[in-house]
Amino acid sequence: MKLLHILLVFTLCIGAQLAVCASPPPSSGGSSNPQTKDTAWLDKARAAYPLKTCVVSGEDLGDMADTKDYIYQQDGKPDRLVRFCCAKCLSRFEKDPAKYLKLIDEASAKAAKP
Repeated sequence: MKLLHILLVFTLCIGAQLAVCASPPPSSGGSSNPQTKDTAWLDKARAAYPLKTCVVSGEDLGDMADTKDYIYQQDGKPDRLVRFCCAKCLSRFEKDPAKYLKLIDEASAKAAKP
């Protein structure tokens, strides 16, 4: 009976350790799939998005079925929607997000001016 209890405790400890090791580390910057944000936030972010073109390529976003919505996340800052014409532009953005976020910020400032 003692052996059974020891095996049970051992199994639970191993399971708990595996669960801790399997959890992803906290992110200091990165992205999230748009489905992880609520619909109201995403609708508001899309309506406020200042560009009608891809921030990377300059291609028109218009009615493109391939338009990629990307939520950029960075610790201590609010999540940001970034829109791309294709997955290739998303990978280019990920190499230097500050460069492209600056372009979006400039477009927002320009749109806010009367």
